[in-house]
Amino acid sequence: MSSDRNYEREFVRTFFTSPTAVGGENSAKMLQSAAQLRGMQAPDTWIPDNEDATAPSMRDEGVQNLVEVVSEHGAEFPGEIHPRVVWHRDDPTTRYEGFKQMLEITDPENGAVEHIDGFVIPEVGDLDDWKKADEFLTIIENEHGLDEGSLSMSVIIESGEAELAMSDLRAEKGKPSNNLERLFLLVDGQVDYTKDMRAMTPTGELPAWAELRHNTSRGASAADCIAVDGPYDDIRDVEGYRERMVENRAMGMTGIWALTPGQVVTANEAPLPPKTGSWLLELDDDEIELDDEDGRQVYDGDELSLEQVSDDSYVLRVDGEELECDGEELHEELLDLTTYVPSMDDIVDSMEEFEAAKEAGKGAIAMTQATTLVIDDVEVDIAKDRMWDEATYQAAMTPVALFQDVYEHRPDQHDALEEMYGADIVERAMAVGTDD
Repeated sequence: MSSDRNYEREFVRTFFTSPTAVGGENSAKMLQSAAQLRGMQAPDTWIPDNEDATAPSMRDEGVQNLVEVVSEHGAEFPGEIHPRVVWHRDDPTTRYEGFKQMLEITDPENGAVEHIDGFVIPEVGDLDDWKKADEFLTIIENEHGLDEGSLSMSVIIESGEAELAMSDLRAEKGKPSNNLERLFLLVDGQVDYTKDMRAMTPTGELPAWAELRHNTSRGASAADCIAVDGPYDDIRDVEGYRERMVENRAMGMTGIWALTPGQVVTANEAPLPPKTGSWLLELDDDEIELDDEDGRQVYDGDELSLEQVSDDSYVLRVDGEELECDGEELHEELLDLTTYVPSMDDIVDSMEEFEAAKEAGKGAIAMTQATTLVIDDVEVDIAKDRMWDEATYQAAMTPVALFQDVYEHRPDQHDALEEMYGADIVERAMAVGTDD
């Protein structure tokens, strides 16, 4: 199997769905609105949804709306466009309907196909089912005179069959008998997955399905695809949405479904390195961001207290436990309780410093982070050293590579990124890690 991806983007932050037809005088109004999104409000991938988001009775009209809107606005839309069509692993009639939808959307005489990047196939089953969709796309490309493989295919993991299929994907992708190299996104669909698994919770809410998200991220990594989490349907719970994305990124899944333009903005911004660094205090499984006051990190809470008894004697109280310690012991205790979230500037500074050291023949260097903690008006200077070697450098490159990918493929976000970080940091971030 080739390890080269069949598309340009290495990261996708946002997967935004819009119904292709809605009730009312203008059934295409949701498509028209989405097609004109720009900047941080515009998703990396826009999914005109002719499946679940559109009533079955309106799907034929939805196809025509899609063709008309994409023909008119597709050239200016800053993200990729991947319509979602109907499909089902157990229903050949539904699969045929999906084929006809794709055939109509990609007809060159309709004027939309030049702006269509691929299709999203829902409700897939085992890999034989994936290959059926792949074969339909190959037929469509040949029927319309398109380059074979020019249309990407993304699938939604909504069944146990599809989840298990990801384990076999690496071995199957690239065989002469299929064109699965066209695969782009592996997207979790937790609603139908929950139904397929016959899962129940006391409240009726969706399970978190952390294992599914991990398996999708792993499957995407092994098969050179991109993993995307499913919809977070409590659209008012912005903090919960952010926390979900933090969990996802820790398992290698950057992208997430967005149901509203507000979620698009949040999902576009959240994976990027922060503008400013911050110190966190970890207490009883909680992470508390310290207040920065003139370069000092101030804790104002009840879970931690500090008393200075003499020049080198302290009493530290954590969650009701009392510890008597000298200055060195206090320093070590506080180091264990604190962590630092680096800013974009911090990351770029460290990478530049390591690149210079490597150029000078050094394989590893120590980086120091230092600050002054203030607890109950007692000031304590802390400093921690971290060894940087090539592996550390490559790990730090991941958020920078994400930024570079966004900057390269989303010129409509350049102004927002320069406003966020400053032009100098943007320029330096685009330069690090690019030497052969």
